[in-house]
Amino acid sequence: MKVMIKLNETSGNQVTEFILIGITELPDLQGPLFVVFFLNYIFTAMGNLGLIILTCVDSHLKTPMYFFLRHLAIVDFGYSTAVGPKMLVSFIKEKNIISYNGCMMQLFFFAIFIASELFILSAMAYDRYVAICKPLRYMIIMSDRICWILVAISYLYGMIVCIVITTETFKSSFCESNIIRHFYCESLPLLSIACSDTSKTQLIILFFSAFNLVSSLLIILVSYMFILVAILRMNSSEGRYKAFSTCGSHLTVVVVFYGTLLFMYLQPQSNHSSETDKIASVFYTLVIPMLNPLAYSLRNKEVKGALKRLLKKLM
Repeated sequence: MKVMIKLNETSGNQVTEFILIGITELPDLQGPLFVVFFLNYIFTAMGNLGLIILTCVDSHLKTPMYFFLRHLAIVDFGYSTAVGPKMLVSFIKEKNIISYNGCMMQLFFFAIFIASELFILSAMAYDRYVAICKPLRYMIIMSDRICWILVAISYLYGMIVCIVITTETFKSSFCESNIIRHFYCESLPLLSIACSDTSKTQLIILFFSAFNLVSSLLIILVSYMFILVAILRMNSSEGRYKAFSTCGSHLTVVVVFYGTLLFMYLQPQSNHSSETDKIASVFYTLVIPMLNPLAYSLRNKEVKGALKRLLKKLM
C-alpha cells in the first residue's frame, strides 16, 4: 500500500499531520488483530479502573502498598489509553492520520506516564523493603506524607522528562516525509523521518532513557537485596513464605516490565528492526498494563476480598 506524503505548502513545506503505519500492513491480519487489541484494551481499562476504585473505596486497602498500587494502575491506564484507541484506528482505516499537535500530545502523555511508572515501581520496592526489614516502624516510616512525596516526585520527574523529550523531538523539522513506521508517535521513529540534524536530540533521549532505567532499577535491586538478606535470616519457614508472597506480585511485574525495556534498549543497534521494536512496544504499552492488575489480584487475597465486599454492596 503506497501512502501519499502530505505537506503544507504555506508553511515552508512543514508537515501538518502524520500517517501512522500501524502494527501491520497485511490486510488479512487487520480484522483479527483489531478484535485482539480491542479486547486487550477493554480488559486493561476494566482491570486498572477496577483496582483504582477498589483501593479508593475499601477500608481494608488503605495501606501504603495499595496506595502505590492505585497509582501504578493510574499510570498503566494512562499510557495504554494514550496509545491504544488511536492504534485501533489503523486496523479499520486505510490511513491512520494524526495531526501534528495530536502527535505531540500523544508523545507527551505517553512519556509522562511511562517515566512515572519506573519510579512508582521503585517506590513500591522501597515500601516492600520497609515492610519486611523494618516491620515495627513500617507505618511510621511509610506515613501518608512520605507516600505522597514519593508519588509526587515520580509524577513531577515524569513531567520534566516528557517536556524535555517532547520539546526536543518537535524542534526537528519534518519536511520530507510524514509516514511514521510505528503504531504511535514515539520519539525515535519520529526523528528517523526528520529532515534536520537530530544527533543532539537522540543523545538527550538516550541519556534520559539510560538514567531512568538504571537509577530506578538500581533502587529496586538494592531494596530486594536487603529483602533477600532479611528473609534468609528468618528462622520460620512460614515467615519466609509470607515475606516472599508479599513481594511476589511486584517482583513479577518488575521482571516482565524491565525485561522488555532492557531487551529493547540494550540489544546491539545492528539487531534493531522496526518489526522487533514494534513487538517490544506492543508488549510494554498494551500487554503489560493488562497483566499488572491480574498479577496483583489473582494472587492477592485482600484484593479478592475487597472485590467480593464491593459486589455484595452493589447487589
